[in-house]
Amino acid sequence: MKFNEDGRHTVAYQPCSMADLNRAVAVLNGGGVVAFPTETYYGLAVDPFNPLALNHLFSLKHRDISKPILTLVDDRPSLSSLVQDIPILYEPLMQEFWPGPLTLIFPARVNLPALLTAGTSTIGVRHSSHPFARQLLRAFGRPLTATSANISGCAAAVDAYEVKAQFGSKIDMVFDGGRTPGTVGSTIIGLEGDRLKLIREGCIPFKDILRIYKNSRIIK
Repeated sequence: MKFNEDGRHTVAYQPCSMADLNRAVAVLNGGGVVAFPTETYYGLAVDPFNPLALNHLFSLKHRDISKPILTLVDDRPSLSSLVQDIPILYEPLMQEFWPGPLTLIFPARVNLPALLTAGTSTIGVRHSSHPFARQLLRAFGRPLTATSANISGCAAAVDAYEVKAQFGSKIDMVFDGGRTPGTVGSTIIGLEGDRLKLIREGCIPFKDILRIYKNSRIIK
């Protein structure tokens, strides 16, 4: 384990001990921030149900509060804690592309913190395919935020070095999982009425989404 000058630490992903995961869970339960690798970029995890942790996250990133925060889940119960329902149009996408770099915009539960949804009444959710992200989610036992590890307006970090270059010692714990792909973000799909809507094309081409719905009415 490598330590930053102020005692906060960077933990190598391979191997990741249970002690390191328990330390990360303690950080998250205490309202802290953990940086970790995903299948796209490095992400910043806080407890999405903790308004104080979310406020700290927005402050760290210098993020406009009008922008919602995307989340990660690793199972159906975690998803159900965030969303009112699962639209039937999403089921084929979840079966085909989850876990993976596909973010779906769901109707949000009404009790979620306003900072998380930015007052949109929706919540963006992804089931990460990165082994460490899934390990961290399982250890924490509930959803996590997955906003990219960058100060707003700067490039998203693709490795632990870039995380520390942007944030210095302000991140409570950084897991070093090597370099992430970092080419594009996840594809984001929402709903417009009873049809799918492409919000952002990312790792998964929209044509691959369309292929799942050959006989459905879908709009961009």
